[in-house]
Amino acid sequence: MSLKYSFLVGGILAAFHVVHVNVAVLKRFNGYKPFLYNTTIDGCKCLASQKKNILHNFFYSFISQVSNLNHSCPYDHDIILDKLTIEFLNYQLVDVLPAPEGDYAVFTNWYSSGNSRAEIQVYGTLS
Repeated sequence: MSLKYSFLVGGILAAFHVVHVNVAVLKRFNGYKPFLYNTTIDGCKCLASQKKNILHNFFYSFISQVSNLNHSCPYDHDIILDKLTIEFLNYQLVDVLPAPEGDYAVFTNWYSSGNSRAEIQVYGTLS
């Protein structure tokens, strides 16, 4: 099956004012091993600040153009990711950040009020 774009809706059960996101990039070397980045981002602070660091800007660029994550906290509505195309991902991963070919995974853990609220794991191949 070939995927042309994705559509994802994340329901919010209660408004959040503080959110931390741990992002880990892994590459398959006889199992998935950490590759380049494993960082935790203060989501609300990052969205509110115009002075994002380069790494946060890179991860934010993946979702800012195709989602409604476009304002600072609080978030009290569903989070929508719509039409994240394979072409856009290829551009980000091959042209902007030239990553070597191989199998990759991106794991994200979303925390609010010190509790894990969501875990998202995405697997893909660059060839």
